Amino acid sequence: MERRKPKAVFMAFGTKGDVYPLAAIAAAFACDQKQYNVILITHSAHKSLSPHLSEKHVEYCAVSSPPVLSADQNNDIEGQAESSFLLQKKKITGDHRRECYSLIERIFDDGLSLDGDLIVINFFALEGWSLAECFSIRCIVAAPYVVPYSAPASFERQFQRELPLLYRYLTEAPSGKVCWKDVTHWMWPLFTENWGSWRNDNLHLSPCPFTDPVTGIPTWYDRPQSPLVMYGFSKEVVECPAYWPSRVRVCGFWYLPTEWQFTCMQCRETSVYDSSEHRYAKDNLCPRHLELQNFVKATPIFIGLSAIGSMGFLKDPHSFICVLQEVLSTTNYRFILFTGGCEPLESVIHTIAAETTLDQNNWSEDCVPLYNGRLFCFFGSIPYGWLFPKCAAVIHHGGRQAHHR
Repeated sequence: MERRKPKAVFMAFGTKGDVYPLAAIAAAFACDQKQYNVILITHSAHKSLSPHLSEKHVEYCAVSSPPVLSADQNNDIEGQAESSFLLQKKKITGDHRRECYSLIERIFDDGLSLDGDLIVINFFALEGWSLAECFSIRCIVAAPYVVPYSAPASFERQFQRELPLLYRYLTEAPSGKVCWKDVTHWMWPLFTENWGSWRNDNLHLSPCPFTDPVTGIPTWYDRPQSPLVMYGFSKEVVECPAYWPSRVRVCGFWYLPTEWQFTCMQCRETSVYDSSEHRYAKDNLCPRHLELQNFVKATPIFIGLSAIGSMGFLKDPHSFICVLQEVLSTTNYRFILFTGGCEPLESVIHTIAAETTLDQNNWSEDCVPLYNGRLFCFFGSIPYGWLFPKCAAVIHHGGRQAHHR
C-alpha cells in the first residue's frame, strides 16, 4: 500500500548533551507537523527518552552502540590495550553502521521516497548523510553547538592534489549550491577513507560525495543545494562569521521540556514550571526528596559531572571524593554533587557512606549525604533552572550539556 505521510527521521548519537536537544526538536516537530511520521534513532543508553517521545507520537528506535567508547577500558600493557581498543572500536563502528542501515531500510521499506521525507542528523551521526543519499532523501544538520571538529591543516592541499576536479567543482559552485565552504565547515570527514570505504563497499555509492559512482568524476550535471545547518544557540553568544556557509542558520537555544529533566515522576508533578513567567510556580520537590530540598536552603556549591564519568575521564572516583573532602575542610560551604550516572563514582559514594554512617535507613536510593551531611550526592536529575538559583556557585565540566531552563 502506498504511504501517504512523509517521514522525518532524526539521527542523534553521542552523550546526553548531543542527543537530548535533537530529541526535543523531534518532539516539537511531531506536535507542529502532524502530517509527518516522526522517528528518533539513537543509542539504547538513552532509552529513558522513549516514554517522553511516545507521549509526543515520536517513534524511538535504538542502536546498541555505546554513546562513547572509552580508550581506558583495559589495565593491560599499554600497547596491548591500545590494540585491543582499536579492534573493539572497529567492530563497534561496523555493527553500528549496519544497524543504522537496517533501521533506515525498514523505515523507508516502500522503496519510494516522498518529497517531504527528510533525515536530520547531528555531527556524530554522519552516516545519516550517506544513508540519505542512498535512499534519495533530503538531509539536514542540526546541532546545539558549533561543529566540534576541524579539518587537518593539510586537508585542502591534499584534497586539491588528489581530487583536482572535485576541488574545482566545489570552489566554483554557483551561489546556493554545495560548495567548498560546506566541506571546510563540517563535511570534510565524509571525504576520508573512514567513510569512503563504507560508502563504496556497503552502500554502493561513490567513495566521495558529489562524484559519479562509475567514473569518479564530479556530477557537473547535478549540483545539490547547500545543506541546511541549524545551530541551537544565540547570535548574542556565538558570532556567525562571514566564512560560514550561506545555509547555516542560528536558531537560538533549544530548551528541553521541563518534564524531561526530572528523573523522579513525583517531583515532576509537584514542581510546576510556568513558561510564561519563566519560573517555577510551585517550588517543592516530592516527600522522598525533601532532604534534597532542605539541603539547597543552605546555598551550596554545585558540582556537575554530566558525561565525564561515562566518557572514561574520571579515572579514580575515590580520589575525586577525597579531594572534595579536603575542600570541605577548608571552607564553610556545603556542596551538592550530581554524579551524572557514573556508576563507579556512585559505588564509591555508597561504600564511603556505609563505612561512616550508622543510620542508612533514612537514605533515598538516589540521595546519599557524606561527611556529616556537608556533601550531598545526588544520582538523579532535576532541572538546573530549579537548582542553580539556589546555589552559591556552579562548577560544571563545560561539555556539550543539553540546555536546561
